[in-house]
Amino acid sequence: MYNTTLITGGARSGKSSFALKLAEEKYKNRAFIATAAAMDNEMELRISNHKKERGNKYITYEEQINIVDTLKSLPQNIEVAVIDCLTVWMGNLFYKFDNSMNRIQNAVNDFITYLSNPLCNLIFVTNEVGYGIIPENSMARSFRDIAGSTNSLIAQKADSVYICFCGIPHQLK
Repeated sequence: MYNTTLITGGARSGKSSFALKLAEEKYKNRAFIATAAAMDNEMELRISNHKKERGNKYITYEEQINIVDTLKSLPQNIEVAVIDCLTVWMGNLFYKFDNSMNRIQNAVNDFITYLSNPLCNLIFVTNEVGYGIIPENSMARSFRDIAGSTNSLIAQKADSVYICFCGIPHQLK
């Protein structure tokens, strides 16, 4: 049986650093699944900084859409996969599927189903998007709702759940 950990929190709250710390404390053979695409200079810099922080301690996979296929294809010796970030992944789904809620929900459902029988330990990083004001447009509200419900479903299945505030992780479960 493999463990699943969900780490959530606001932007720049220390989620990714904490995920790496957990993985490095507990596991020798690690994979990192990066969901972000470098669409502009600012994102390129963020990705570069994350790569520097990881160093060569992980086998890195860049996958914006098919996380489950990537997880299924990991080498058998991988003990843990850090997936960063589920919120970015959900944004990628909105873009790829042109806001088709059925297709987005199907992709999320496939992902949640995979969590019932993962092939290694998993550490997920996601953003808490429900603390802010109600978005002004339908697409942004749909994104917030999908992100919130997906995070809730993963939290229910996870063995451990953390929230990071100001760089300090707090265990919820």
